[in-house]
Amino acid sequence: MASETLTIIDNRTGKQYEIPVKNGAIKATDLFQIKVTEDDGIVSYDPGFMNTASCQSKITYVDGDRGMLRYRGYPIEQIAEKSSYLETAYLILYGELPNKSQLEDWTHNITFHSIIHENIKKLIDGFHHDAHPMGILLSTVGALSTFYPEAKKIFDVKSPYRHSLGLPYSYPDNDLSYPGNFLNMLFKMTELKYKPHPVLERALDVLFILHADHEQNCSTNAMRGVGSSQVDPYSAVAAAAAALYGPLHGGANEAVLRMLMEIGSKNNVPEFIKKVKGGEGRLMGFGHRVYKNYDPRAKIIKDVADQVFEVTGRNPLLDIALDLERIALSDDYFIKRKLYPNVDFYSGLIYQSMGLPMDMFPVLFAIPRTSGWIAQWEEMLTDPDQKLARPKQVYLGAQKRDYVPMEKRS
Repeated sequence: MASETLTIIDNRTGKQYEIPVKNGAIKATDLFQIKVTEDDGIVSYDPGFMNTASCQSKITYVDGDRGMLRYRGYPIEQIAEKSSYLETAYLILYGELPNKSQLEDWTHNITFHSIIHENIKKLIDGFHHDAHPMGILLSTVGALSTFYPEAKKIFDVKSPYRHSLGLPYSYPDNDLSYPGNFLNMLFKMTELKYKPHPVLERALDVLFILHADHEQNCSTNAMRGVGSSQVDPYSAVAAAAAALYGPLHGGANEAVLRMLMEIGSKNNVPEFIKKVKGGEGRLMGFGHRVYKNYDPRAKIIKDVADQVFEVTGRNPLLDIALDLERIALSDDYFIKRKLYPNVDFYSGLIYQSMGLPMDMFPVLFAIPRTSGWIAQWEEMLTDPDQKLARPKQVYLGAQKRDYVPMEKRS
């Protein structure tokens, strides 16, 4: 039987090293025995973590080549079809699907702990009316750590939307489902009892499920990295939300909408595709750092979009999106580069059709992802291998030199 080791020969010295291989990985610290100088060992250089595992995890599995996503072993297709967001959050956090009584208790605890300290409203009121909701979110979540030092309660992030419109805040309704309550806190006006449309309520539930976790992405890495200092979870979530705020992460579906609006008409699609192939533009919502096949979430979202449009009316940008997808999936240029639609391609169209402004899109990403962030944070804290995050660097600056007095500088 072959040895589970990697043999490395250092051609500079002729020395041979045996590095243990476990679960398809080697420990980066095992490379340190290969010396660069008398005191320093060799390090792996991997900007952006292109091929570096920062942790061991049992939460989410992604196989990008086969277009596969699983939460705790369950295929995302089954979860999206049969589960709810709160049940999915339970699964992600606790590792198993809840039984009936566990789900009832879980749902009750979240529903009846959705009201936060009244002074948080004063904090939100302090922001300018056109402040970006994501900036309000990460500031508010960070502030929650000062209101709830024991960090045990659920937080709320719906108020920035109503603040931007000058509307009074709508309190939670304990009779509604989690997504239904969210819609209530966004859209309730003067009616005594808000009743969400069941199709829109389910659509939001599915979108929350699809965004609940996604392995070691940028914001999850921020959650783990900041959490490794043993800061409270609110502060770690604020850091993760800040990472999600960036246009390369949580702002991708907004970029898709802006692209579709820029194209303007289905008739302009061929010319836009020509520009993309000529390096003059970028096809947003296609391709993924991990997936080299069709993003499994995109297939689910496309079906959800059809159901939503039957209620809200057909989004005028949909025809442009469908034509873009048709051309891209049949053009060798995109096929060779494995550029397939991702989760962001249709989600923005759905949110826009539901009446949500583009500035709210990253917030709608952050809400469901919080369950994944917390699960990753808890797993990190209980992992005996984890330490305070402190990556190495490859120093390329000047070597030791003496200070030059001002009068001698050129």
